Order: sequence, then structure tokens, then C-alpha cells
Amino acid sequence: MVMASVIQKIIPHYSLARWLLCSGSLRWYQHPTEEELRILAGKQKGKSKKDRKYNGHIENKPLTIPKDIDLHLETKSVTEVDTLALHYFPEYQWLVDFTVAATVVYLVTEAYYSLMKPSQEMNISIVWCLLVLAFAVKILFSLTTHYFKVEDGGERSVCVTFGFFFFVKAMAILIVTENYLEFGLETGFSNFSESAMQFLEKQGLESQGPVSKLTFKLFLAVLCSLIGAFLTFPGLRLAQMHLDALNLASEKITQTLLHINFLAPFLMVLLWVKPITKDYIMTPPLGKESVPLMSEATFDTLRLWIIILLCALRMAMMRNHLQAYLNLAQKCVDQMKKEAGRISTVDLQKMVARVFYYLCVIALQYVAPLVMLLHTTLLLKTLGNYSWCIYPESSSDSPMENNLLPNSVYFESSSADEKMKGFRNWMKSFESEQ
Repeated sequence: MVMASVIQKIIPHYSLARWLLCSGSLRWYQHPTEEELRILAGKQKGKSKKDRKYNGHIENKPLTIPKDIDLHLETKSVTEVDTLALHYFPEYQWLVDFTVAATVVYLVTEAYYSLMKPSQEMNISIVWCLLVLAFAVKILFSLTTHYFKVEDGGERSVCVTFGFFFFVKAMAILIVTENYLEFGLETGFSNFSESAMQFLEKQGLESQGPVSKLTFKLFLAVLCSLIGAFLTFPGLRLAQMHLDALNLASEKITQTLLHINFLAPFLMVLLWVKPITKDYIMTPPLGKESVPLMSEATFDTLRLWIIILLCALRMAMMRNHLQAYLNLAQKCVDQMKKEAGRISTVDLQKMVARVFYYLCVIALQYVAPLVMLLHTTLLLKTLGNYSWCIYPESSSDSPMENNLLPNSVYFESSSADEKMKGFRNWMKSFESEQ
């Protein structure tokens, strides 16, 4: 209730979503007015409608200008007033600000559980993380429905094609055993079935389980195909913004961070491939013997921290990508100058203005996968009973070895003395025989 009050009272005045867009670092290109285009085209002010009558009818043709016109767009910083005209700005602001509130609730809950360690209380942070995931999926679904409303474009076919592709890919991955992919599906399904059967038995119902394993995996494959279809155009948009941001960046450090940010999803997937990461890191081949570098709990904690750091890197690179998208307006104008022919002033203004008006759509496509990944990781930590602290390797064998060391030395020394006594007795018997 306290966080709900914060969302209602404080966030309208202090919003991270508005700060990311309206802090002054993003600049958008303003479309030229019709008067400016007339001047650049070398024309005078158009005549009135009365002077443009032809056979009693008013000539209402749009003004056209040459495409190779010397046009330079003016830039302006994004302000809060400018965001009022942006599409999907309320959805963008709600998702980002609610994610901040849910993250704060999660941090406070984690601190409370680490200090008080309650056993019978429900972890309320799980509910907040699930709400964030629900809002993110809902927004991605609403963005994807716009592609299906376009009849002439091929966006609908692209979404359907990628949906079937991810369905087949998910079915193939679910066949792989736990020796290669550490997803924990077998253990999770067993725990889910046992809990469901216990619940049904308490209700007086007899059941062999809620669903079969094949039905469970089929449901997961369908869910993965839907999420993959929702993330198709955000992934394509991120790839285009990555290329534009690389051309915009001049420092080597920024280019390196952009490359790491682009490869972050692939690196995260490799963390759950056991032969590549877990088996190799925990038991690296060092000669004939393999010495583990860390325990399994330490590796799980380190894996969570890597995902958190990569999410923070993606958030830090957000403005670079959004500015690269806003530069598409000038890029389209430069591409137009290389073409021959004429273009109407209305089409030129729409071409430039469209880039800025869809800024929040691009921001949602950038932020929604990040939010889903972050809070899925938080859910994994809480439901998997992992820890945020990385402790040094506990050497429980060393005290026992130290305690056994004197005994072993004593036994070795006593056996050596017995051997010497036996050798002396043998020498005495040999001399007596001689």
C-alpha cells in the first residue's frame, strides 16, 4: 500500500521514464514548414484559391518540390511538452515507473528477509515481479497487434513466420537432456506434480497429476513461440539501432560497450549450457587432475550477477540507441537527396515527423525485453533459493587433514621403526649362522 501511494503521489512529479527522454541528451529533428520548403525550392508564396480557378473548379493539387533540394533539418532537445504528442507515451511511462517501484519493493523485501528470516510469510515481491512481467507482455502484445492490422505490409507474415520458427526451436531445445542445458525442467515438473497431487488429495480428489510431461512441454513451446513472435520486431529494431549507434559513436570504449550490449543475450544463454560454462569453470582440465575453481552455489550467484550487470549496461546504452533512431530523420532526407524526381511537401513533412512521433514505441521495444529479463532473474533468485552473496570456498576438509596429519606421521614413523628392527634381527641371525 505504501508503494501504491508512492506511485500515485510521487511518480507524477519525479519519473525515471520522463528523465530518460527529457533530460536534454536526446535531440529530435523538426520537420520544415511549407513556407521554408517554398523558399528552398525557389518559389514565391502560393496564390489564393480564387486565383487558382480553372474552368470554374478550384485547383487543389499539393505542392511538390525537387527531391535533391538543399534541406538541412533543425534539431531540438526533447522536452516534457514534446512528449505529449508521442504515441504510447502513457504506456511507456507506466511500464518504466512501475518497474522502478517493483524493483524497490523487491530490494526492501530482500533486506527484510535477510534480517528477519521469516518462515511462514509469503514473499510479496513475487507478486510484484509477476505484475511487471504481465504488463510487459501485455504491451508487447498490443504493439504486435498493430502489425496485424496492416493489410498491405508484410509485418503480419514476418510475425507468423518467426512464431512458427520459435515453436520448432523450442520443441527441439526441450528434447535436449539436462546434461547439456541446465534448465531444471525435469525437477520443476516433478515438484509441480507432487505439489498439485498433495493439494488434490487434501481436497478429497484422486489424480495422477495435473498434466502429463508431454503436455507440459507443449505448453512451454507454445508460450515460447508467442514470446518470440512478440520480440521479433524489437529484435530487428535493436539490430538496426545497433548499427546506427556504432556509426554515431566515435570512442572505442563506447563501441566496445555497444558490442557487449548487442551480444548480451547470446552470452546469457551460454551461461546455461553446461559443457561450455558450468562444467568447464567448475572443473577445468588442468593437467591430469581437475581442480574446481568455485562451488556450485557460487557459480549460480555469479550467473545472476552477470545478468544484472548486463541489464544495467543495456539501460546505460539506451540513450545511444534512441539517439541513433532519431537520426533516421536526417538519414532519410539524405537518402532522398540522392533520388530523382519530386515529392510533395506533405509527404516530406510526414517522413520527418513520423520518426519522432514513434519514439516511445521504439523505447517500449527496447525497454520491455529488458524489464522481462530483469524481473525473470529476480524471480529465479527468489524461487530458486539462491543467494546474492558470493562467499569464499569453504575448506571443510582442511581441519580434518590437519588433525590427521600427526597421526599419519606417527604411523609412518612407527612402521619405519618396525622395518628397521626387522632388518637388524635378520642381520643378527645371518651373522650367527655364519
